[in-house]
Amino acid sequence: MASQQDLQELIRLMTIGMRVPMKDALSRIKELQAHNLRSIQQIAESPLSDITSAIKDAKAARSLHNACKARLKNPGTSAAKRPGSTLENRSKRSRQSGDAGFVDGPEPVDPREFEASFTLPVETDEKIISDTVLLTNRAPLVLAFAVELLRYTMPEQPPSSRLSLAQAVVSANSRSKAVSIGIEKGPSADEQGWGHGQPRVKVMGREVTVLKRGGYEWKGDEEVEDRHKSENDAAMNEGTPSSATATGTSQNTTSEKAAGLVSRSWSASQPVTLKKSTFIVRATQITEPSQRQSTMQTLFVAIPSLQSATHNAWAYRVQVPTNLFGATTIKEESFDDGESGCGDFLLKNMRETNAVNTLVVMTRWYGGIMLGPDRWRIIRNCLRR
Repeated sequence: MASQQDLQELIRLMTIGMRVPMKDALSRIKELQAHNLRSIQQIAESPLSDITSAIKDAKAARSLHNACKARLKNPGTSAAKRPGSTLENRSKRSRQSGDAGFVDGPEPVDPREFEASFTLPVETDEKIISDTVLLTNRAPLVLAFAVELLRYTMPEQPPSSRLSLAQAVVSANSRSKAVSIGIEKGPSADEQGWGHGQPRVKVMGREVTVLKRGGYEWKGDEEVEDRHKSENDAAMNEGTPSSATATGTSQNTTSEKAAGLVSRSWSASQPVTLKKSTFIVRATQITEPSQRQSTMQTLFVAIPSLQSATHNAWAYRVQVPTNLFGATTIKEESFDDGESGCGDFLLKNMRETNAVNTLVVMTRWYGGIMLGPDRWRIIRNCLRR
């Protein structure tokens, strides 16, 4: 008589090893049980004709028979390694990896094209949305929701990384459900220590172990400009006409000296433009909170084009004494200047890099097109540069 463990192993073999949909797998198992074929061993030792008469599909019967025989020959192979995979599946994977359109093919895929293939379509027409009916189970819906959620919470991550994190969450949810109904038993891969020592992130309340991809560089459709050329153009636009008086020329000379002083005391990222919006981040050192206002005023005088920007958000973190046995604490302050959430975002990234005694100014010229979470990715990249 077959045990519950035999049933679970047969389900894993068909759904994971042979990639049979759960609904079809359960239907075939029910037909096999009616012919007293209840375990992998019984199926492997039975004639092919008995299996064919049970599930009424010669091709599926032959595939299942071969998979069960292969499982008996390699009993140590776990379900995670897809037991019972046929040579047909292996050859199919080989053909795919040999095509130019795959990541591991002979020709490397451009990261921008690769990441663009993971972009989810967006529909904003309310009439189309209201008339659309989707029939799906829970897992794809949770996967799509998690990917879209990560677009807002982790905008700096490329779409492929967001998809990988979302898949990890769905997998963890599915395993919890399988354990609760008795399909899955034993410790998970995480409990067995596979992720030991690796960083962890929390997504939708679940902790996921992650690996950093080395040597992989990706950016969206934004364009990175030359900072010196951009600032020179801005200075020319802000300068006086060719018929300026000697006084005007003297003022320009003073402004140029101030600009030179600022360029030495401030570090600046390269301007980044996406959909006509341009971003640039500058940082300098301050030792007291009271220095923030005068330092920014000097910056705006030296670079007049900043005064025409749509937003000049700022944040600082300064180490200040507490008058308690010589101890110190970190004082933080930020300002969005109309770019909602930007001040807190700047502070968050400064905390991550442990930036202290630092003032950061994020300047944006709005191009008329809403960028959504993409703006956080651009600001973060500018900060890192």
